[in-house]
Amino acid sequence: MNIALAQIAPHLGNLKKNWDLHLETIAKARKAKADLLVFPELSLTGYKLRDLVESVAQDPDRAPRFKELKALSRDLALVVGFIEERGNEKGIFFNSAAFLAKGRILHIHRKVFLPTFGMFEEGRFWAPGNHFGTFNAPFGPAGLMICRDFLHLNAGYLLFAGGAETMITISAAPGRGLAGEKGFGSSRMWELMGESLSFFTTSAQIYCNRVGMEDGMAFAGGSFVFSPRGKLLAQAPYFEEALLLAELDPADVRKARKTWPWKRDDKPEVTLTSLQRTLLRHED
Repeated sequence: MNIALAQIAPHLGNLKKNWDLHLETIAKARKAKADLLVFPELSLTGYKLRDLVESVAQDPDRAPRFKELKALSRDLALVVGFIEERGNEKGIFFNSAAFLAKGRILHIHRKVFLPTFGMFEEGRFWAPGNHFGTFNAPFGPAGLMICRDFLHLNAGYLLFAGGAETMITISAAPGRGLAGEKGFGSSRMWELMGESLSFFTTSAQIYCNRVGMEDGMAFAGGSFVFSPRGKLLAQAPYFEEALLLAELDPADVRKARKTWPWKRDDKPEVTLTSLQRTLLRHED
């Protein structure tokens, strides 16, 4: 499977420019014979939206752009980031990721963990999601996460327990702490999670981060792909826009799970009962 990661710099609040950027990138991915193209968090809108949230929100079941995305996904699977507002949830906005393939929306994930501290203010404008679920992608069972979801071990575990063989994370992670040519010091945090999660869940990890500046916030880039054996297959440069190409062999999941039986020996029922006991104890 050929993967393309679109490490782009979206235009804040400008749907037209971002749409043109998506079309341009889709054309490049097609030329590279990609099977899957992943865009970063809020790729259709930009990140620090604040009061612009309402004006850029879309209902994926009705928005014209999503009708076009469905058509574009007939021969190229797509992951895009957007602000979601459903007709039956008026005035409630979610930071969401959509997976489209074969002309349909196969899955939508709403960001669960919304950082609201320091430079982050997501909880002021968006409602949190409440679920991590797997779905059947053209290349096998998969799951989606958005940015900070990826840094919570329980999120990756829930996708692992649900059978995911590929986990896709879209991100708008700023860089903190310069580390010379190696980019930002904070970039190591994401790479360490990618390596650890890929090895201990024997699943491929696809992480697409954005670049550019918004309101004094510099986004780090450094998108990457890890194999189900914890091997780094490809990584984009820090700071600059890039279309990162990588090849994943679906057979690697089987090989990894034969070697390391984390999946075979997992006991989700023990996890469930232990969590129930913990929650009940906290309620006492």
